[in-house]
Amino acid sequence: MSEKLDLRIVKTKKNIYATFESLMMKHAFEEIKVSDICNMAMINRSTFYAHYDDKYELLAEYINNMKDLLSKELDKNSNINNSKEYYLEMIRLLLDHIEGRRDVFSQVMINNRNSILMDILYEVISKDVIKQIKEQNENKITKVPVDIVSKFYLGAVINICTEWISSNKYSKEDLLSYFEVLIPDNIDV
Repeated sequence: MSEKLDLRIVKTKKNIYATFESLMMKHAFEEIKVSDICNMAMINRSTFYAHYDDKYELLAEYINNMKDLLSKELDKNSNINNSKEYYLEMIRLLLDHIEGRRDVFSQVMINNRNSILMDILYEVISKDVIKQIKEQNENKITKVPVDIVSKFYLGAVINICTEWISSNKYSKEDLLSYFEVLIPDNIDV
């Protein structure tokens, strides 16, 4: 027999989560107190602690949710004929994902200089890039170790995305056209 879903619990957790995200957009994580979350969400501290041990557990859930959302977006990158197509599509999916939540990304990045957002981007994109490199080079001896290739391209993508999030200097289309020029047609590792 499956457990019945308690909609009150779902609603309360969504409220706590949304409140936390709203506070992350205004303050550094270290500045946010459980009492701030409770006051803004209009719940008792006991309600918060019924769902989370502390704000760090809530942060872990927040990070995991952001990773899952980004991973799902990057999983759409299929039917790729070569490395260049893979990277360009991965970057387009990443930029689309960021664009859809740009206010969250920019505010969390600005207010949380402790790299929460960069860690999320780095981990998810790194897994995707390594998986792609391994699939493309299956049964081949590579000239450059996979982790070096991954870090090389990852550094470029993350730095460009960080610049794009924090400024309005370039459009998404401009960035994609620049990557089109910068990424070689055949990446032989």
